[in-house]
Amino acid sequence: MASKQESSNPTGVSDVKYSLTRRGLLKASAGAAAALAAPSIVSASGNFSGKEIRLLTWSDNTGLAILENIAKPFEEMTGAKVIADRTGSTSEMVAKLRASGGRAQYDVITLAGVGAVELAGDGLLAKPDLNQLPNLAKVDPRFRTGADGHGIGYLLWTGGLIYNTKTFKEPPKSYAEMWEANHAGRLFMPPATWTDALDTIFATGKMLGGDGTNADDAFAKLSELRRNILTFGENPAQLSELFRSDALDIGGVYAPAFFAKELANPEQSNMGATYDVEEGFFADLMYTIMPKAKPGEDDVVHAFINYTLDAKVQGVMAEAVLNGPINQEAQMSEAAKASPFIIKPEQLSDKAVVHDKSFIADVREQWISKYQQTLS
Repeated sequence: MASKQESSNPTGVSDVKYSLTRRGLLKASAGAAAALAAPSIVSASGNFSGKEIRLLTWSDNTGLAILENIAKPFEEMTGAKVIADRTGSTSEMVAKLRASGGRAQYDVITLAGVGAVELAGDGLLAKPDLNQLPNLAKVDPRFRTGADGHGIGYLLWTGGLIYNTKTFKEPPKSYAEMWEANHAGRLFMPPATWTDALDTIFATGKMLGGDGTNADDAFAKLSELRRNILTFGENPAQLSELFRSDALDIGGVYAPAFFAKELANPEQSNMGATYDVEEGFFADLMYTIMPKAKPGEDDVVHAFINYTLDAKVQGVMAEAVLNGPINQEAQMSEAAKASPFIIKPEQLSDKAVVHDKSFIADVREQWISKYQQTLS
């Protein structure tokens, strides 16, 4: 299927061009590398005492990292109060905002790119003022905005195979390993509502020789796994314990981001992760979005979004949850720089699959339903 490009936004900063091919080093559209308009000076150290931000983010450890490494220091520097609501998946975030009926409920939401595309299509999002986001000038031009200008790049989310280091002396080289008979009853799969499930369908199609959009073939193949699944991965902590107790062999597509501590100590956790698989690994630019109807004030909301792109924040978040930083000046420790699980933009290669988000938004509900029917 041919590549599609999201429409350019009126600020002059073009959206990222997403490809369904295996060439992962994305080619920015003509205007993507152009300089941002001269930004006004907006600093997270401004005085926003008495002001509030209502944040919607994830309920897992990636959401906890946002509260600890972004929300808490932002509060300390500015005097603003960040009130967080947390939920399990991008699908649930989309549902929450749709259910609000246009009522002012959240100021800022961090979510997977497909969710931003859907909500922008619904007319529920505002376009942030890029002139109030000076840190955006330090972001890789390919990853500054998306969803027709409604989404601001946040971090790179990457997924591959998670495996048992006691079972595998060397990392598995293909998703086909999940179909091996010796893993029956020792397999896990991502939950249906997670974007990782869409990636798994796509990976299965590529494993069968298609371009990833051959969903009927993929579902037929996935049906063979139904009786082999021990659990779905709604709870990463539970998965970690199952690997530690040597009850699981393999699973995916799934993000190493959930297992930063475990992957650093495989001798105790029995956990390994790999992006080096024949069908490719998956990279997704996550976005920060601003609902059109929001309870907070523009200045503090823009200051918070700008702070998510701060060089120090990007480095700390990368190390905490193994997400790829997009600020080109991200302040990372030597260990984080050397980590094979933190994919920096310049490391995207032929094996990186970056979805056409409009395509994924169109098929998401159908694929979720079929995935549930196939594997449950």
